[in-house]
Amino acid sequence: MEGPAASPTASPTEPEPVTPDPPRLPGLTLMTQSWLDATFLHWAVEPEKVAPLLPEGVMPDVIDGVTYVGLIAFRMYRIGWGPLPGMPYLGTFPETNVRLYSVDAAGRRGVVFRSLEAARLLPVATARTAFRLPYRWARMSAYRSGDEYWYGSRRREPGQPPVKSVIGVRIGSAVETPSALDHFVTARWRLHFSLGGRTVHMPNAHPRWPLHQAELLACEEDLVAAAGLPGVTERPPDSVLFSPGVPVRFARPHAVTRG
Repeated sequence: MEGPAASPTASPTEPEPVTPDPPRLPGLTLMTQSWLDATFLHWAVEPEKVAPLLPEGVMPDVIDGVTYVGLIAFRMYRIGWGPLPGMPYLGTFPETNVRLYSVDAAGRRGVVFRSLEAARLLPVATARTAFRLPYRWARMSAYRSGDEYWYGSRRREPGQPPVKSVIGVRIGSAVETPSALDHFVTARWRLHFSLGGRTVHMPNAHPRWPLHQAELLACEEDLVAAAGLPGVTERPPDSVLFSPGVPVRFARPHAVTRG
């Protein structure tokens, strides 16, 4: 399925199609994990608002003239390395991230994380050290009550202003025919980030997201503003989706720009 085209100024090469099914993962699997009970909240913004927040060599990916800021809350489940089984305790925890949508000069679409809250200190330290990703240690919760899912987070940063979030959604019916926007904000097969003085992309693969409609019950948060985007979440999100989750595999990072 071909998705929406990006702006002609977004990349020197025509962006790859948006497809809900993954391309073949290049090389060996570096890391495995599952993303469970995932709630996706998205706000449309002007591309020029997020462009300064992206790493060198990537531009905002756009659909219908806008890009999106995502606030995604979920349960990380059993992070594992290579063929080793995933870790039941250290690799399992709530997570909430703020992400943007990117495309590089080769037309590869991806995401850029502005922040990632996680409830386990060792994975936070590992991700910050090995991949220079902006993980933050936080006190977090994620639980279900009937057809409602609730997520809470508060950064463990003594002496700093509190950065926190409370998100609640009520799950509705399955999305039988996802829209182009649904695929645009969920079907992402790599992340772009800076590592060792260069921009890299890290491919991932997982089954097609099983999506559900969702009603937003609560969204009280400071994460998006703290990520450099004040004012975005002062209005209701333009898209609210839920998924029971998918298993995920990552390959090693590859260079986009040379340091």
